[in-house]
Amino acid sequence: MLELAGIIILGILAQWVAWKFKIPAILPLILIGLLVGPIASEYFSEDGSKWMEPVWNGKKGFFPGEGLYYFVSLAISIILFEGGLTLKRSEIKSLGPVISKLITLGTTITFFGAGILARVIFNLSWELSFLFSGLVIVTGPTVITPILRNIPLKKDISTVLKWEGILIDPIGALVAVLVFEFISVEGDSGFTKTALIEFGKILLFGITFGFTFAHALAFVINKKLIPHYLMNVVSLSTVLLVFVESEIFAHESGLLAVVVMGMVLGNGKLKNIKELLYFKESLSVLLISILFILLAANIDFEDLMLLYTWKTVILFFAIVLVIRPLGVFLSTQGSKLRFNDKLFISWVGPRGIVAAGIASLFGSKLIKQGVEGAEYITPLVFMVVLGTVLLNATTARLFAKMVGVFLKKSEGILIVGASHVSRLIGRYLEDNGRHVVLIDSNQTNIKLAQEEGLEAIDTDIYSETLDDNIELNDVGFLMALTGSADINAYAIDKFRGQFGESGYYRLITAEEIDNPDSPEEGLFSQTDDFNSLTEVARNNPKIHEIELKDRMHFEKLIERTNNDPDIIPLLVKDKKGVLEIISSQNKAIDKIASGYKLVYLGKKIR
Repeated sequence: MLELAGIIILGILAQWVAWKFKIPAILPLILIGLLVGPIASEYFSEDGSKWMEPVWNGKKGFFPGEGLYYFVSLAISIILFEGGLTLKRSEIKSLGPVISKLITLGTTITFFGAGILARVIFNLSWELSFLFSGLVIVTGPTVITPILRNIPLKKDISTVLKWEGILIDPIGALVAVLVFEFISVEGDSGFTKTALIEFGKILLFGITFGFTFAHALAFVINKKLIPHYLMNVVSLSTVLLVFVESEIFAHESGLLAVVVMGMVLGNGKLKNIKELLYFKESLSVLLISILFILLAANIDFEDLMLLYTWKTVILFFAIVLVIRPLGVFLSTQGSKLRFNDKLFISWVGPRGIVAAGIASLFGSKLIKQGVEGAEYITPLVFMVVLGTVLLNATTARLFAKMVGVFLKKSEGILIVGASHVSRLIGRYLEDNGRHVVLIDSNQTNIKLAQEEGLEAIDTDIYSETLDDNIELNDVGFLMALTGSADINAYAIDKFRGQFGESGYYRLITAEEIDNPDSPEEGLFSQTDDFNSLTEVARNNPKIHEIELKDRMHFEKLIERTNNDPDIIPLLVKDKKGVLEIISSQNKAIDKIASGYKLVYLGKKIR
């Protein structure tokens, strides 16, 4: 009982430490697992036993036989399903070919490159070398997100890394299964036939089960055939059912099935997608906390000592400094990504839970089969997992600055509220080169914004959904444009530190109109609140520009807009096209010169 409670307590403690010090949770989790497992058995236990034994050894342990690996498989399926829910087709647009090449060509390069290195450096058999390389193909989304969360980057870079991390997990598992089949099947002809059959079955059943059950679940939820209080647990049981059923028909097709299921639901018309995502996210945190401790504790001290050689260092840095960059640069050739963008993507390739989990499963199975050299698989993969996470967690921010992808000033704009006037302003900003994201809990507004080609997120500002969205890392301006003064004030208070480092603004309230003491974060003018904006946008839904002569000309125009209810000033555009948001007190505009332009909403100034 103490050990069971200890796993959960230590796991959540590690998650808190990771949050507090802004590091991936995998670091403290693996270190705790190693401490209570192999390190405790070697240095702290009088009888040489582990403080925490994942597999039953006749005296103690959590799981008998292969029970640990069944638990690991089911837990990974839930984690990947949650990841699939977050993948939106609208995010990738022009980046689709880059991501496709990374998970095909990039995977191939990593597979053969790392396999050859393992063979040459550790003198493993070709079969085991390629099993190792198949396992280190994957880059885990559970470790990429914490690393990138606090680094202001262009949206394209974050999107590529996020999609690669989620989509490549089932591919890595599939490749590892095929290599495992090769080791288990005698004769090359036997392998060729088996591999082709297994590959076809995995694709067929994985895609079919995922697609079919996603639509079935969406149907019963949208038709309210399931009571609201059972929705989350029914969804969870459906994910497990899909994974298990797909595994029955084609071994190792379950991971592909749950990712497909998540993607279909995430891009469909599921009305309760937000609640489902919150529940799965919380469950994933708990499962990740438990899994990493269990898997690290399951390693024996003798396995760790196998890595105590210069060969380990050479293999690790060859994968990080040669294989990963080679795969990224060849996969992104001809794309719109800059050389510096490719360098950063090459540097950030942390491995995660799927690599660690499947390595433990296959490594133990091969050891039981008496395969020579199989004892290297699990520790080598854990070395790559821990090493890449530690390297990226400590250097990603510095490396981003070194290669010039670190945004010194975040120019992206988050608009709270996706009403008609918000969409008008967002469209103008987007057309003038700014990354704009609109958020709203009104699904109709979100749908209209997306139909207009704007990036819009259906979310409630009172939730924590935006906190982990790495694709908002380039957002530095916050504009609260809702009709609720309370929501606008709450948005400023909650998000100004995360999304308003370059500036945060809200619409003034009716009580603040014409008040000389209006707040510094007041937006646009001292005479216009949400009702004024809405009225002008309804009568004159156009944004115009007028060239300025000097500061005096600007101030006269501002005075005119204050006296004309049909004109509202919004922005100032300089000669280079750089936009500055006008505050209600006009304090944000430091310089006005000939050739600058006033951007305004409403009727055209004559």
